[in-house]
Amino acid sequence: MAPAGTASDTLDRPHFIGIGGAGMSGVARVLAMRGARVSGSDTKDSPIVGALRELGATVHIGHSAGNLAADATSVVVSSAIRADNLELVTARERGIPVVHRADALAALMDGSRPIAVAGTHGKTTTTSMLAVSLRTLGLDPSYVIGGDLDAPGSSALHGEGEIFVAEADESDRSFHKYAPEVAIILNVELDHHANYASMDEIYESYQTFVDRIRPGGALVISADHPGARELTARVGGREGLRVLTYGEDAGADVRVLAIEPHGLTSEVTVRLAESLGGAELTFTVSVPGRHYALNAVAALTAGAAADVPAAELAPALASYTGVKRRLQLKGTAAGVQVIDSYAHHPTEIAADLEAIRGGAGEGRVLVVFQPHLFSRTQELGTEMGEALALADASVVLDIYPAREDPVPGVTSALIIDAAARHGADVTAEHDRVAVPELIAGMAKHGDLVLTMGAGDVTDLGPEILARLQSPEN
Repeated sequence: MAPAGTASDTLDRPHFIGIGGAGMSGVARVLAMRGARVSGSDTKDSPIVGALRELGATVHIGHSAGNLAADATSVVVSSAIRADNLELVTARERGIPVVHRADALAALMDGSRPIAVAGTHGKTTTTSMLAVSLRTLGLDPSYVIGGDLDAPGSSALHGEGEIFVAEADESDRSFHKYAPEVAIILNVELDHHANYASMDEIYESYQTFVDRIRPGGALVISADHPGARELTARVGGREGLRVLTYGEDAGADVRVLAIEPHGLTSEVTVRLAESLGGAELTFTVSVPGRHYALNAVAALTAGAAADVPAAELAPALASYTGVKRRLQLKGTAAGVQVIDSYAHHPTEIAADLEAIRGGAGEGRVLVVFQPHLFSRTQELGTEMGEALALADASVVLDIYPAREDPVPGVTSALIIDAAARHGADVTAEHDRVAVPELIAGMAKHGDLVLTMGAGDVTDLGPEILARLQSPEN
């Protein structure tokens, strides 16, 4: 069997299986920008694949043993790649090193000042906020984010600056590979039920991540979230670790004094602890929602921990205007706004619905929700239904399986029944093709429609807009 998790000398001519994925494409992009001869494969073509080709990458559509070049120095995989994948099997037969995506990203961060962003929710947004604001200040960071900022391929960049900002994924414990100078932990909740059986396992995993912070480095962690406070208690007192808290708690090192919504933006006022200069700062967050405002404060605190002046970073945070699939406006038709949300955990669903309702005016909030993973639906289906009750009406699709096989008895009915018990107006729809017509019949001028979930529900946004624009509507 080929060795796994080998070092950066295997990344001169890497081959990525599933290169078009959000996490894989970012690592491939940075390697290509650094001069590596990148190749890979994916099940379908996409704008992200096209952006990689523009950087010189060779990308095959479909998986085949013949895709693997004779001179490949490694094969890069994520946890989503099954053991019987033809290219992975071929690599093992040929003795080509198999490198996990997290090991490749860790190798990219060697020699830099890494800031790693972790947490059950908000990682992509916070990583993006920090990357964009540091670029605005001219610090030219490198970054790898789990979603595109705007154009396809904008999820990653090789910069010439010292700082490397990366999203740190806890789902498969791959964030244990990193050794950040600054680590952000936004929140800690039970998720990824196929890999974690209890909160104790979650805490142990995050403690391992904290233990990887470089000597003299900093942990930036929420002072408000119960799971984060518990983790702080568990890791407190570690020698050589600086712990900086942020939030509305009176004892936070960066204390939030006010969050004032203004339509689809917010004005945030914070007070820094004396150890961070003691200033009071007010700045704009250009996306709606209290949770996004708190993500911005986490980014501000991390920047200050990395010696970026908070007074300069705060106004720069306004330059972040969103990331794809995080309350992204897809368009407006017939007076109806269609917005895309990646929310798939009950906490995220509730937060996005509350944020959208704050900017919805007199219109209704309609949701097209696609559950993600059988294991998550089995464990959290009731809570998902309760969260959907915050919408005026919801259409719930079948479960998007991603990497999982079906679980007997686990269907979207678990969510629909829970939503109905809470008085929600909820409709089951098993045929995605029927959704645009269904929504067109429900939506009225002034309403907001959210396509919500981590699967291919995002593709329905343009189709709903097209149906709303049709003469029949």
